[in-house]
Amino acid sequence: MDEFWVFGYGSLMWNPGFPYAERQAARVHGFRRSLCIWSTAHRGTVENPGLVMGLDRGGSCRGMAFRVADEDRDDALDYLRKRELITNVYLERFLPIGLSDGRRVQAVTYVVDRRHEQYAGSLGVEEAAAVVLRSHGQSGPNDAYVLNTVAQLKQMGIRDLWLEAVGDAVRPKTAQATG
Repeated sequence: MDEFWVFGYGSLMWNPGFPYAERQAARVHGFRRSLCIWSTAHRGTVENPGLVMGLDRGGSCRGMAFRVADEDRDDALDYLRKRELITNVYLERFLPIGLSDGRRVQAVTYVVDRRHEQYAGSLGVEEAAAVVLRSHGQSGPNDAYVLNTVAQLKQMGIRDLWLEAVGDAVRPKTAQATG
């Protein structure tokens, strides 16, 4: 049986939620990380949607790859489908990725469906930050999701200037609200 890999580019990087045997930095080509999905469950509600990451067309995306042991494959895939396919805004795809050790493998990942009603498209920093600040869903506040993702990217040495700008726009307001 082939190795089973999962590619994470948002919260999966810092909160995979499934057991894994190996973890490595990785890159997928042809897609970019984007805060482009209206979240009506995890980081927002139907009445007050938040924003979450999607892999959108174009460029390349650095993230984290997880190799799942054969005996955990079915449970991990079941978990991922329950987590990522709640509203079918993501399309499950097996894509070629490059691992930091030079290997090329196929990995399951979740790509945004641009035809879905939850596709937010490209938003400006100020507009995205305003949405993120006001949104909260069953998995917690939207600003925590963005700030945790930015922190994980920085820890991995990955620069995402647009997302960092959203994080910077959110951070002072969050600190003021809790301080």
